[in-house]
This record gives sequence, C-alpha cells and structure tokens, in this order.
Amino acid sequence: MDLIIRLDGADGKTAAVYRALRTAIVDGRLPAGERLPPTRALAADLGVARGSVATAYERLVAEGYLEARVGAGTFVALKAINRTRRRHAADPIRPRDDWNFEPLATSGAARKPRYDFRSGIPDAQLFPFDAWRRLVTAELRLRANNPGTYGDPAGHPALREAVARYLGVSRGVRTTAADVVVTNGAQHAFDLIARVLVKPGDVVAVEEPGYPPARRILAALGAKVAGVRVDDEGLVVADLPAHCRLVHTTPSHQFPLGRAMSLARRRELLDWARARPAAIVEDDYDSEFRFSARPLEPLHSLDTAGRVLYVGTFSKSMLPALRTGFVLATPGLRDPLIAARQLGDGYGQPAIQAALARFLDEGLLARHVRRAGRAYGERHARIAAALAAMPGLDVLPSAAGLHVTALTGADSTAVVSAAARAGLAVDDLRAYSASTPAPTGFVFGFGATDPALLDEGMALFEALLKA
Repeated sequence: MDLIIRLDGADGKTAAVYRALRTAIVDGRLPAGERLPPTRALAADLGVARGSVATAYERLVAEGYLEARVGAGTFVALKAINRTRRRHAADPIRPRDDWNFEPLATSGAARKPRYDFRSGIPDAQLFPFDAWRRLVTAELRLRANNPGTYGDPAGHPALREAVARYLGVSRGVRTTAADVVVTNGAQHAFDLIARVLVKPGDVVAVEEPGYPPARRILAALGAKVAGVRVDDEGLVVADLPAHCRLVHTTPSHQFPLGRAMSLARRRELLDWARARPAAIVEDDYDSEFRFSARPLEPLHSLDTAGRVLYVGTFSKSMLPALRTGFVLATPGLRDPLIAARQLGDGYGQPAIQAALARFLDEGLLARHVRRAGRAYGERHARIAAALAAMPGLDVLPSAAGLHVTALTGADSTAVVSAAARAGLAVDDLRAYSASTPAPTGFVFGFGATDPALLDEGMALFEALLKA
C-alpha cells in the first residue's frame, strides 16, 4: 500500500499513521472491503515501529472504520462508506464569469437504441479491422517510431505526405505535406484555427442551421458568433457581417440540410473573403461517400488568395475512435497552427499516425470507402424513399454523406421525444439552430442503422408521425 504520511506532527508517529489511514478511508481512496497490509508489512513500508501501526489499526477498529477478521486480516468496514466525507465549506475555484458551457452527450454515452438513426456515426462493422490491426501492430513494435522521444507537433511526416497524396487523388486538392497539420479530429482543428485567428470580441460567422460544436468553440473563445442563413445554393454570402474575421462552412454537404453549395455561391464567397481580411474554414467532414453526381471542386481548390483553411477528418470515413483529422494551413498560418498544437497537447500518437499513413498509401482507405459507400448508398436510397412517401414531409436532396434531412410543419421535438420512448433515435433539426424560430424537421443518419431493421424502423417512425 502506498500511504503518504507526515511524521513531523507533535503527537507522534502513531497519531500520524492513524490520521493518514482515517483520511484515506473517509476520502474513498481506501474503499469498503479493501484489505489492509499486515501491521508488520505496513510498518516496514512506512519506516515506523510495528506497534505504531498496530495501535492505529486498533483505534480505527474501535471507531468502526476497520474490522478485524480472524484468520483473514484487517479490512475497511462496509459501514465506513456511510460516514460523511470531508467537504470544503465553499468551493473557491470557479470558472470564469462568462463560461456557460456544459458537456454535450455523445453517441457512446447512451445505450444503442434498437432503431438507430442518429447522425454522424459510421458503421463499425464495415471497417476492415484485421488490416488495421496488422498495421498498428507493426508500428507498435519495439524501436518503431522512436517511442522514447517526443513527436512532431505537425504530425507524423509519413502521414502528412500520405494525406497530401490522398487529397490530390480523391478530392483534387492541390497541396503538399508542408501544408498538412495533423489534429485529433476536426473539432481539434477548429479549436487550433480559432485560437490562432480569433480574438475576444471578433465577429465570426457560422451556418444557420449548422454544426453546433464549431459554434461552441468560437463562442468559448469570446467571439461574437453570427448565424447566417442557408438557402438552396448554400451559405447566403450577402448576409455575412461586414466586419467578419472567420466563416465556418460545409460546402460539399451542408450540415445538417445536406445540400451542396453551388459553384456560383462558392465563387461569391471567395470574392467576399478576398475583399477583406477574412478566413474561410471549409469543413469537408463526410464527402467521401457520394451516391450521385460528381462533387464540385472544394473551395480550397478554387481559392487563389490563400483564404481557405481546409479541414478533414477520418472519423466518418474510418472510425470516430481513431481521433485523427487534419487542417491544410495557408503559408502564413503553418507555424502558428503547429505552435498552437504543441501548446495544447504536444503531438499525436506516432504509431497510430504511421499506421494510418500506410492504410492510405496501400489503398486500403480507398477500398474501404468504395465498399462502405455501396452499403451507405443502399441505405440512403431506402430512407429517402420511405420519407418521400410520408405525408407532410419535404425530403431535402442530398448526394453525399451519412444522413438525410426532411422538413416538416409538425412539432419535430415532440415526435423525436416520442420516438425515443419507442426505442427509435433520430435527430431533431431544431437542435442545429441557435436562432428562433428554428426550422422543424428530422435528420436521419444511416451509418449506425441495422439494415435488417431499417424498414421496420421507418414504419414505426411513420406511425409516430401520424399519431
């Protein structure tokens, strides 16, 4: 047992041992039922006389904190857990006055529902775990990736090169490894960008409805966040605030409505940013999975003024647990972003990043995307058709990603609550808006959906909608 005691008290070593044990029990560090070491062994560990430990044990037994069992030893008494634990009279440490954020529920925090239509969750059963395990195991071997040294905060060099090559082929993005800063997912990339670019009081813009975590990061850093409406062509550039420092947008697959930003609107947005000192964060979160039509060129590829920071993630194309994403930095922001990464958490996991580099270079991600894309495309078609047949719903067109959105004139919040009680999880479109009145509708994810239960789940949703 590791027990820290102070032996400089005026009342002797026996009292010091007693206080240390009693405090550990009251604080819960020694739980009920825990077996204590024999008095001789603990005395040797603490460097005190055995009699000091024995006397402390006897006093704690008499007070009900310990119980001695003949032939078994001394244990923390079960009734000790009912004693009042020490508490501070007042909590002297509080968050800053303007901090009003609480943790959000995550998809892994709740039991998986029978009919799971939550958005943003890929199907882990489609992932090639055997191939991934082989690559990770190879990178975790002794002396691989210099495990005794600190890594590059910009990311494993091989992964930065692999990402640059992959984006060049899959998305037509012109970039180099020097532009790539590896992050712990897209959310981490947003945080780094905001820390480097945004000061308290700066005006920033997000899509409305849009991606709440991006809004939360900007607000947490003290920015004035303006929600900008989205129409059939994407973010309405004419509604952007004049003195806007940064714009977060999802042009390839608007989240959560699903539309793609038109080419004319993309050019309008780039012209707007070029005319003022504004940055654009292009969040390309799940455009790997496309079901019809060729994707438009990313904003990054159309940008000639260095205004676009392209953010991607492997959470949707592979697994959320991988916690790996990236940002393509403009030349003037490369070093600041790398420094921000180093200040925040140093660097990522070299072995995982090296394995991911091989996963990309061996064509395993491209193969997985093709295979998973076929499965997702079939689910997309079934859900879109089922929603289109339901009266009162307006299914929004989408040609990519892992969700379908339908607008409704009904109370979407009430329907979502009723669905949850029936074991069906679907997202409420209202949850993605900060303005009022918020659009009402449903966001149906299909990555986590069991294909065998899809039709049954949609039938249940239709019944709840009609109720």
